[in-house]
Parts: sequence; C-alpha cells; structure tokens
Amino acid sequence: MTRPNGLARAAVRFRPASFAGTFVALMMSALIVTACGILLETGVRASVPPVRYADAPVVAAADQYEYVVTGSGEDREEEAVPLPDTARVDAGLAARAAEAPGVAAAVPDFTFPVRAAVPGAGADVRELPVAERAFTAHGWGSHVFTGTALTAGSAPRTGEVVLDAGTARTAKAAVGDTVALDTAAGPRDFRVAGVAEAGPAEGARGTGAAQAPVWFSDAEAAALAGHPGRADAIAVLAKPGVGADALAASVEQALAGSGAKVRTGDDRGAVEDPGLGYAKETLFGLGGSFGGIATIVAVFTAAGTVALSVSQRAREFALLRAVGATPRQIRRAVASEALLIAPLAGIVGCLPGVGLAYWWFGQLRDRGAIPEAVRVHVSWVPLLVAVAVGLLTALGAGWAAGRRPARIRPGQALSEASTERLRPGVVRTVLGIGALVGGTFLTGLSAGSTGDDAAGASLGVVMCFMLAVALLGPPVARLCAGLFGLPLRAAGPAGELAAANSRTNARRLASAITPIVLAMAFASTLVFMHTSESHIADGQLRAGITADHVVTDPAGLPVDAAERAARTPGVDAAVGLLNTQVLVPVGSGEFSSLQGAAAQGVTGTGAELAKVQDLDVREGSLDRLGEGRVAIDRTLANAADVGVGDRLPLYLPDGTKSAPEIVAVYGRGLGLAAVTLDRASLAGHVSSGFDSTLLVRGGSGRSLAALGEVTDASGFATERSLDAKLGAWSNNTMAGVLGGFAAIAAVNTLVMTVLDRRRELGTLRLVGSTRRQVLGMLRWESLLVSTVGVVLGSAIAAATLVPMMRGTTGESPYVPPLLYGSFVAAAGGLALLAVTLPARAALRRWS
Repeated sequence: MTRPNGLARAAVRFRPASFAGTFVALMMSALIVTACGILLETGVRASVPPVRYADAPVVAAADQYEYVVTGSGEDREEEAVPLPDTARVDAGLAARAAEAPGVAAAVPDFTFPVRAAVPGAGADVRELPVAERAFTAHGWGSHVFTGTALTAGSAPRTGEVVLDAGTARTAKAAVGDTVALDTAAGPRDFRVAGVAEAGPAEGARGTGAAQAPVWFSDAEAAALAGHPGRADAIAVLAKPGVGADALAASVEQALAGSGAKVRTGDDRGAVEDPGLGYAKETLFGLGGSFGGIATIVAVFTAAGTVALSVSQRAREFALLRAVGATPRQIRRAVASEALLIAPLAGIVGCLPGVGLAYWWFGQLRDRGAIPEAVRVHVSWVPLLVAVAVGLLTALGAGWAAGRRPARIRPGQALSEASTERLRPGVVRTVLGIGALVGGTFLTGLSAGSTGDDAAGASLGVVMCFMLAVALLGPPVARLCAGLFGLPLRAAGPAGELAAANSRTNARRLASAITPIVLAMAFASTLVFMHTSESHIADGQLRAGITADHVVTDPAGLPVDAAERAARTPGVDAAVGLLNTQVLVPVGSGEFSSLQGAAAQGVTGTGAELAKVQDLDVREGSLDRLGEGRVAIDRTLANAADVGVGDRLPLYLPDGTKSAPEIVAVYGRGLGLAAVTLDRASLAGHVSSGFDSTLLVRGGSGRSLAALGEVTDASGFATERSLDAKLGAWSNNTMAGVLGGFAAIAAVNTLVMTVLDRRRELGTLRLVGSTRRQVLGMLRWESLLVSTVGVVLGSAIAAATLVPMMRGTTGESPYVPPLLYGSFVAAAGGLALLAVTLPARAALRRWS
C-alpha cells in the first residue's frame, strides 16, 4: 500500500487543477491575514520620535486619553479613548519641576494659532496665501530647547512679538514696527521686538508645520492662546551629567499628585503630535476589528475551497477504501496534502500581504489619518500567524470533508461517490439553524437599538447569516435551484439541462454560491452604509443651513467676525460657529463607552441661531441655549438615554468634565452637529480660538468678502461633502479588500467546479449535445449561481443595513441604483467568465 504522504504527492501531481484552486484560496487567506496583522502590530508599536522636544530629555504633560472602566475585579476592563483636543497642565508646575534635583530649567511650552488681522478693507490680507497670513505662536521661553536664536532686536515683552526672519521679509517688517495680529483674545497691534532664525525643532509635527512661527512673552502667550495659566507641556532640561532616567524620576517625584505624566524617549513625540492617538485607534480598527472580520472571512472561504477539493475526490477515496486503505490512512493522506500545499501557499501569500499593508498604510498617511513620522512595523509574528492560520484551516477543513469517506464502508463509499447525498449532516444542520436564529435575533436587537449599539449588533447580523448560508448551503441551494430553475425550463434544452444539473448537484451549487453571497453581503454593507450616511448628512446639511451666506477661511475666521458681519448694512443675523468634538458617555454597565460627537459652539443666542440654521427641533426650544445649557441630536439623546431637562454628562475637547442641561432635542445632528452649545463654553478648551464658519442672513456677499471666502448654502454643503472623502475611501477600500477576496474565491471555486466536470461535459457531447448547448447550459448555470448569490447577499445586506441605519440615523438606507447595478453586473460577469473560459478549454478535446 502506498504511504499516505506518497498518496498526497501523487494526488497533487496528477490533479494539479484541483490543488491549484486550493493553493490560490490559501494564498489569498494568508495575504489578508498578513496585511491586517501588520497594521495591527503597527498600531500597537506606533510611536513618533520627538522633534520639538528632541533636546528636552524630559517632558511633563497631561494624559491625552479619557478612560472607560467596565466590570470589576478580574473582569475589570479599561478602554482608553483619545481626547479630541489637547489636554493641558498648570503652567505653574514649571516652577515645581525647576526645583527638582538635577533640573537645569523647566519651561512651560505654549503652541497656538494666530493670523494676520483683517483690516477694514481686508482685501490685501485675505488674498495672501494661507501660509503668509496664518502663523504658529509659541512662548519665547521655548527657544532654549528648540535652538531658535535672535538675529536682531531683543526678546519680547508684553505687547511685543518676535517674527521669524522669513515672515519679517515677506511683511517688510523691521524691529520697532507694528503688526496687527488676530489671536484668541481678539485683534491687537504688537510691536516687533526682534527677528529670529527658527531652530530646527520649530514648525514640528502637530504645530502647523506649513506655518511660520512667531513668539510672544511666556507671560502673555497663555492669555493669547485662550487658556490662561495652562501650558501644553513642561519641557525639562538637565544639568550636566544627569541622565534622562534620573531626571525623569526626580521630576515625577516633584510633580506627584499634579496629574501630569512624565515622558521620556519616543513618548515625548506623542506629546507634540496629538494625531498619534487617533492614528493608533485607526490602525487598531483596521488591524483588529476589520482584521478579525477579514480573517474570519478568509478562513471561512479557504476552508470551503479545501472542502470542495476534498469532496471532488470522493470517488478516489472510495476506490482506495475498496482496495484496502484504512480510514486512518485516508485521513493521513488528506493531512499530508494540507502539509504540502498550505505552508507554501502561506509563504507566497505573505509577500503580497506585506505589499498590501504598506500600500494601505501609505494611503492613510497621505490622507492625514496617520502622522508622517509613523512607520510600518513588519516582524515575523503576523507572517507566522498567517502561515499557521492557513495550515490549520487546511487541516481542519480537510479533516471535516474527509471524515465521512474515511469512515464509511467501502461499498457505501463507492455508492455515495456516484450520487450526491441528499440528507445534510445533523451537526451541520443544527449549527446552521442556530446561526439563522442568531442572525434573526440580532436583527431584532439592532432594530431596537440606537447609535453604536445598533452598529455593533449589525455586525453580528451579517456574520450569523453568512455562517447560516455556508452551513445550510446544500438545502438552500436545492431550494433556490427549484425556485429559480422554473424560468430556465422555458429557455430550451440548455436551460433544462442547467435546471436539472442544479437540482441534482446542490452541494456543488452551494460551494459556488457561498463566495458570491459573501462578496455581495460585505461589499454592499460597507459601501451602502457610507452612501446612506453621506446621503442623509448631505440632505440634513442642505435643509439645515438657512443662511443666505456662509463665510469660511482655511486660516480661521477673525474672533470678531460675527460682530463685524452684524454691523454690515442689510445683515439681519450673523452667527459664528466653532466646530469641534466632545465625548459623551453612552450605554451602561458592560456596554458603556465614550462616543465622539460633533459639536458646534455658537457665538450668538439660540434665537439668532434659528435665523441661520434650522436644526429641526423636536423637543424644547433653542431660546434658552447659553452657559450651562445645550441642545443635542435625538440619536445621541437616545444613545445616552437623556431628554429635555436632563443633565448631559460629557467631556469637552480637552477632557474637562461638564454636565450641561439639555434645553432642546433636534433631528439634524448628522448633517450639522450632534451637540450645540454656546461658544463661551468652549473657550479655553480648544487649541484654536478662531471660528470655523460664519452664517449670515441678509446683506451681500461682496460686503462680507473681507472676512473670508463667501458661498451659499449649496456651495458650502458641496464642500462639506468632500470632507467626508476619507470615510468613503476607508469604507470602499475595506469593501474592495473583502469583496475582492470573496470575488476571487468565487471565481476560483467556479473554475475548480468546471474543471472537475470535464468527464460530465464529455459525456454530454458523446450522447449528442452540441458544443453550443453545453456552453449554453453552463451559462445558464452561471446565471443561476450569480442570481442566487446576489439575491441572498442583498437580503443579508438589507437585514444588516435597515435596522442599523434606522438606529443610527432614524432613516432608511440609501442605495444608489447605478452602484448597486455595478455590483450585480460584476457578480454576473465574473460568474460567466469563470464558467465559460475553462469550459471552452475543456471542450476542445471533444470538438
């Protein structure tokens, strides 16, 4: 008797087509797992080397995360959520740190935007490029660790400023001249005290790298930044001979109980680059959450292909059993085949997987989601995991598929190999029904949930229904073949052959349908989730902006823009908006979390806001909007379980806790802002004190042009829609990765199926069927497969999207007809090509 590994080598050598399909499936599985694993590891290890603080061995700064604690004891879990803006420390801590042993100096560091003031005419300043009218300001004390040096004049005092040499040349300003600047404290004139050559650390990441620096006195910088007495960080310099570790321990002891965290090494880079927290969260989401889904899908699809490959050789296993092979030898042969194919496929798949990870990471960095200084981290861990996952998948699927032909009697094995077994396995049926029931339950749960709870439940919906389709594939395929096969009988002999084949070979049909269902379900869910949100948000934005004019400026609007606009002839109302984010606790118990919510700070009263913005108030009134009182979107109100008259616990952008009273609940939060509060409530809690948008009712656009770029509500809505392109790109990319993988799996499965049917196709030709009739039969079968796959995939996507969108937005999903049509056409076209091309090659010998 041939040894099992000899059987495996012989099977691979003499049936290369079947094993080629298995190889492709396992290779694609390794590709997906590798790419997601690299992104996840990069998120875990992501760091940025310090630039601004490179010469400050120790930096003390506030924690830039808020924490959500759930459970207790051994079940206690802590989730860190990055703050929307920079949390600051008491500037007075610099004096405490300076007294610590080994400290040469401790400097409070301030970083904030200023801009060239808009004069009465305004045209000259407004027409300057943003880089020439927007600056990054610091306290002059930072020059001791950034290398900035005066080239003329002296250090600034109150009412004075030091200009960068390039800025001084552009503005034609010299020492002693006066310049007008807009700050968070308002427009002011400053005397030019000096001109400096910026050190290499100025203009570092997170501080406006494209903007020229200017310097104020340390005493004045905090007030001009809009948060008096608060510093972004404390930079600590060491005395000669004092190491960073010793200095850090000394400073930590001096600042004990202050809430400041002492940073050294690359941790200093995280202080100067606030985008690192969101970058890590993005990479965690891709590598962890999406990576987990993608890995399950990859394993799921690869396992199906391996099982198909084993089942296609049922006749061979039956013959081996008939000539004396033992069940153990059959199982060992299947395992040996996996050991021959899976490791090589995994290694080959790792290479493009690394390339996909680099491309994906680069695209995110180019779109500003990841800081420039973060680098991809590639180690052996995700590569080994990818190969191991593929090997375990092949072994598990091969064992499951080969278990029955290895176990049953030889005579029965030959009988089953010649005809398809109609009755599905009990275990498989029970698990499939369980998945179907679970998906139905989660659909109802998602329909009754709101916000993140609805989105979380919807993920379980698509996974449960996909698992149900895979486990109940044969009976579902038989049912669909009987239903959709009825029209085929009217399509002539080729259609009748296709209908008969589909009914009698339901397992083969199911193996071809499942990947198409998977591709359609996941691609539709990801893509149409974003189109729905964008469509609803755009509609709310266009309906919600009732102002005649919308004024914006990339450099930020002047602090007094609303007052100046209100004084313009013909203007009925002018309201400035500062757009930012707040964190709102939602859920309870084990399901509690912090949800980021878009917020707008209003410079006018609620009555004035109602003249330029229709929030679609459902409860309460905007008239009481003011200090300590907010209005919120109804979806957020449902998620936080609050209403008019309740207190809304929230964290302001810098992490400061607040609990304002809710005075109104409205319906256009997705397009406008989920939280509306007075502008004064945000003062001191944001990095930029400049309003983002000015809404004006009445007047003329020409009279407002001095304040910024003027457009109407429609033009503003179009620009805002473009801002959502990162979310669209991310969703489409994930859909492309999952859908593309599933599409390749579908093509791979169909090609394997057709090549395995060469004997059947030859028999049809021998009994009188023409080549055209055989190809016609295969085309009708591919149409049946793609139709069933599209219908089932669309049904799963609908079961996922409808409750999720109603829970998160209160409206139905929006599915662009042309986009959906392209998905249907792609599924049908791929199925047709995957069947027709190998069939033509197989029929050549029978021509």
